[in-house]
Amino acid sequence: MKHQEDNMQIAFFKAASIVFPHIPEKLLHHSPNGGKRNATEAARFRQMGVRAGFPDVILLLPGNGFNCLCMEFKTEKGKQTAEQKEFQEQAEAAGNKYVIVRSVEQAIDAIKNYLK
Repeated sequence: MKHQEDNMQIAFFKAASIVFPHIPEKLLHHSPNGGKRNATEAARFRQMGVRAGFPDVILLLPGNGFNCLCMEFKTEKGKQTAEQKEFQEQAEAAGNKYVIVRSVEQAIDAIKNYLK
């Protein structure tokens, strides 16, 4: 399933560069939090600030009264982890928009609606 989400994100970034050429490239970002790591590497990443539950993609522009847009990519049957739900609650409480997207089209639409 993870590869499906990875492939969806790759397709999303290709589409986003065409649909949203006005968005500075560095402000639409994927944080590589996922993936398997050995214990030493995982501990090092935690020390560096990597946190479970961080969204797949973040748009660092204000829109529609929100500070930024957090997008979690999920397959059709994919579910949020407890850490992702906790992040969502904290992000929304801090004035950010959080969405779960299940396709490239949903992700593109989420940004369009966010930037209206």
